[in-house]
Amino acid sequence: MSWLGAGIGAGIGAVIGGPIGAGIGAWIGSSVTRSPRGMHAGSAGGAFTGLGQQEAQSIFFVALFSMLAKMAKADGRVSSEEADLVNELSRSHIKMDAEDRKAASVIFRNALSDDYSIYDYAEQYMHVAGSPQMCEMVYRLLFAVAYADKELHPAEDEILKTLPSHLGLDESHYRILREEYQGQHVDIGESYKILGCSPDASDTEVKRAYRKLCMEYHPDKIASKGLPDGFMKFAEQQMHQINEAYQTVMDRRA
Repeated sequence: MSWLGAGIGAGIGAVIGGPIGAGIGAWIGSSVTRSPRGMHAGSAGGAFTGLGQQEAQSIFFVALFSMLAKMAKADGRVSSEEADLVNELSRSHIKMDAEDRKAASVIFRNALSDDYSIYDYAEQYMHVAGSPQMCEMVYRLLFAVAYADKELHPAEDEILKTLPSHLGLDESHYRILREEYQGQHVDIGESYKILGCSPDASDTEVKRAYRKLCMEYHPDKIASKGLPDGFMKFAEQQMHQINEAYQTVMDRRA
């Protein structure tokens, strides 16, 4: 069964409200095959307040594809190439099943025509997710799509530059990911920021920060916060970045 279909109940959109709730409502309203189910309020496991892991995954999904629609429309129109990129993301990179791809299409189209901005979605997701790791995953996915055609449009660049503050992330995330996607080596200063410590931290403090991040980005921990299995490779990319930052810092100290 589709993890999206299993995760969303009939009343969850009204409970969540805002742009994400509207996106959930649009998808449920378009479905003719599902039998409405109430949300499982108070179930354990999710990072979203009062929601279980499956509901958290569904909200991640709705927020992501709504924000992808806003990114695709940033230059005034959605090109066939951009539509193909989103389809490729869902088919090959995330390996979503047919039911989830259909839902993603509905959510994507709804966001293209609604009155909310990408920043409205980002701010609500930040508050609902309650997890900086999940906000980082959304931001990394948006970066991946923006760079998928090997060309960054100025309007896309402006969104990526502005989004961190709306997702509750440090502005350094923009510089770090841009350097990564342009094939540049992240410098020592950015490596410290990735680890969340300062250059005057002791070796013990650096190692402690690194171990803490490794625990936070462990696949089981990330899944419990609402990242579906198909998106795990983006968490692995984040972990790779953390490992490189740690190696850079420790090599410099040797």
